[in-house]
Amino acid sequence: MPVEVEVDVSPGLPGFSIVGLPDAAVQEARERVKVAISNSGYKFPTRKVIVNLAPAHLRKEGAAFDLPIALAVLAVSGHIPAESLKDAGIVGELSLDGGLRGVRGALCVAEGARREGLRCLVLPEINANEAASIGGVKVFGIRTLREAVDFLGGQSEVSQTVPQENPSSESVETLEDFADVAGQSFARRALEVAAAGGHNVVMSGPPGSGKTMLARRMPGILPPLTLDESIEVTKVHSAAGEGNGALIRTRPFRAPHHTISTSGLAGGGSNPRPGEVSLAHHGVLFLDEFPEFNRATLEVLRQPLEDGHVTISRVAATLSYPARVTLVCSMNPCPCGYAGDKRRTCRCSAGQIERYQSRISGPLLDRIDLFVDVPRLTRQELREGRDAEPSSVIRERVAAARDIQTRRQGVPNSALAGRRLREACKLREDSEALLGAAIDRMGLTGRSHDRVLRVARTIADLGGEDDIAVENLAEALNYRRSSFLDR
Repeated sequence: MPVEVEVDVSPGLPGFSIVGLPDAAVQEARERVKVAISNSGYKFPTRKVIVNLAPAHLRKEGAAFDLPIALAVLAVSGHIPAESLKDAGIVGELSLDGGLRGVRGALCVAEGARREGLRCLVLPEINANEAASIGGVKVFGIRTLREAVDFLGGQSEVSQTVPQENPSSESVETLEDFADVAGQSFARRALEVAAAGGHNVVMSGPPGSGKTMLARRMPGILPPLTLDESIEVTKVHSAAGEGNGALIRTRPFRAPHHTISTSGLAGGGSNPRPGEVSLAHHGVLFLDEFPEFNRATLEVLRQPLEDGHVTISRVAATLSYPARVTLVCSMNPCPCGYAGDKRRTCRCSAGQIERYQSRISGPLLDRIDLFVDVPRLTRQELREGRDAEPSSVIRERVAAARDIQTRRQGVPNSALAGRRLREACKLREDSEALLGAAIDRMGLTGRSHDRVLRVARTIADLGGEDDIAVENLAEALNYRRSSFLDR
């Protein structure tokens, strides 16, 4: 949101005060600004200085107001023409020697400057490439306060920043490859379907069956981010203070520990910031040891899994963060991990298994699209030398299916709802009969019915079919059948 910095210098006892609901970091700007102005060769006014940050009802936080406050003080003192600051967006944290440090959320600031129609954006050089990625506004990277004064005063020239590709961005070819995974053809197929349609998946199986190994290879089969998606992902990471100043080109993969707090997962805090579910936007959120997460923490995933965003309400404001993720979870079927295993006896009682699996609520499970049993590998699967299908081949099929979805409805199949879902998921006569029988026998809810249709639509897209065939629907229904659900 735009904040206007107003400065008044009037006769009276020397003083420097900042009003407009500033937090502690903004209040401390008084000392940084005074020392930075003096160490840059200028004289700070020896009169009463009042800085107002408007609008006054919006709480101001962070050190990004240092540079605009310093420049406004210098403009009042006659070191810069006041007209030079008109319609200019300025952010930056000052060091005591007058240098500029990077700020958080540069991409969001650039988008705001473009939306407000500002003629230029002046900010620290370290943030310039990130801010320039948004386009539509002239971005100038500055290293010191004196350089900013000379540039805005017309005494020197600063080159406009042109966005550059991030040379250190990770290529999809360097990600972990599905060719390293032995066996597990059913789980591999399920993850391919999940990647093609953006569906949520839970893998259940004994320890060492390869659940985590499979999940960590999921980003390698996802299609590359589009430019708009890259900007969205970078904005979230920039607002959270992460990133290296360039557009993020690879899909995020976030794997928080099961001890994470509710605010850490969904976002929030005293100074709200995005949580893990938003940092995984347009990527994968991997929850290992799914039942070990606090149940109340997991419940906050209901809204983002359904709506694609998470809303944080606080006294001062209500914030909404994007959270369109592919949720991948792994878990053991019981506390000891060997329930249903054919070669190792489970030591858990029926009550222990029930309590363990009931840590995940029914409404949350209803938001999962695919349930996959990942059994122990056989001796032949462990020792055979035949190479499995590599991620690059799977990624081509996934990208082709995503292209079909984009041309047909503009969004992945996981985001289909209402009329668009009915239009996209046309069933043949035999498919209608199968789905009707499945609704009665499997007790599908309205939400799980829609999710079965979305998965069937994705399977049909992977096969290049216009309508959903009976075999597509049968495979989608098979992903709703799991030993984990039989409780």
